[in-house]
Amino acid sequence: MKILFNKTLIILSVFSLLLNVGCRKKKDTIATVTVTYKATGAAVENAKVSLSPSNPSQQVDERVNKTENTNSSGVAYFNYNDLYQLGAAGVCILNVKAVKDASSGTGIIKIEEEKTTSAGVNIF
Repeated sequence: MKILFNKTLIILSVFSLLLNVGCRKKKDTIATVTVTYKATGAAVENAKVSLSPSNPSQQVDERVNKTENTNSSGVAYFNYNDLYQLGAAGVCILNVKAVKDASSGTGIIKIEEEKTTSAGVNIF
């Protein structure tokens, strides 16, 4: 009887472990872009920031292209939770373009799964 109890306990333990590992919650995949003026280093509020594929000839999901405005601290936030799937390796490398009135600047950002990645862009 003790052997049956031990086997049952082991099976339940393994099953419980698999449930805990297999059902983990996906963390956020976020990109932030900080826009500053090159001459002064001041944050640029309400700059239009666009993210697009670094290689436009590649077939890329349209969810990659995003545009946001910077906040009062000069930061634009992009949420890529809908693009990243658990178990996938990496997300993408994107071009960054920031525009405010007649000033603009460019950069690049690598979006990593389940992390907050950041880039900075100076506009002239």
